Amino acid sequence: MSSYNPPSQTAQVQPMISESARSVEYTCGDCDAQVSLKRGEPIRCRSCGHRVLYKQRTNR
Repeated sequence: MSSYNPPSQTAQVQPMISESARSVEYTCGDCDAQVSLKRGEPIRCRSCGHRVLYKQRTNR
């Protein structure tokens, strides 16, 4: 039988990129304003208050 060996303390851990730091661009469905939202923010247009936002397509 093989016993479990936890990883050693000398292993380097790479820092994770914070998900909350990224923002995603949306377009308002009512007034066509550009809205930038971060994770956890309410889904609402800042200029008219409309709650339907369309995610913009990315160009890769």
